[in-house]
Amino acid sequence: MAGLKKNEDKSIEQDLVERLKKRQEWAFNHLVSSYQKRLFKLAYGITLDREDSLEIVQEVFISVFNNIQTFRQDSRLETWLRKITIHQSLNWKRKWKRRLRWNHQSLEQEKDLELSEENEKYNDPEMLFREKQLEDNLMKAVRILPEKIRLVFVLNTIEELSYEKIADLLNIRKGTVCSRLHLARKSLIKSLGLDEEKKDRDRL
Repeated sequence: MAGLKKNEDKSIEQDLVERLKKRQEWAFNHLVSSYQKRLFKLAYGITLDREDSLEIVQEVFISVFNNIQTFRQDSRLETWLRKITIHQSLNWKRKWKRRLRWNHQSLEQEKDLELSEENEKYNDPEMLFREKQLEDNLMKAVRILPEKIRLVFVLNTIEELSYEKIADLLNIRKGTVCSRLHLARKSLIKSLGLDEEKKDRDRL
């Protein structure tokens, strides 16, 4: 059954690519609606800037529209889109030399490109304060991760890609992916003071 679904998905993707190559408006609109949010989250994980990420995603779709004829389908369409997004995001940062920012919004809770979050109601103000403080600290910790390490962390945590897919996407070894993820988690644990909490528990 899994094999049949995989073949069906591949057939649908091939049809979409052929329609894109024929410049069919429906195909382009379908591409945007299917991948816009995912590519935004990926770009945002690299730039940490909402406005930049929105512009990058627009540039990605323009690039796809202009270069779809060169896509030979050696890889999945989604993989190709991810590679373009990563390339555009890194180039955008280098070109404009913008300072990295984190806008204190959880990517896991974003439901649309307007990044509007529903206001959750808590009965316990102290719990709300603690959770907000933890979220802010986590975002600050992610912000200071080196770019290469943060990129692997984003692909694994937000995009939920396997080590093998990340290695293929970034053209690095699987072992390099593992080591960068280890460094990311180690840095985040230290930044959040979780290592000290563990030591305190071990002493008890």
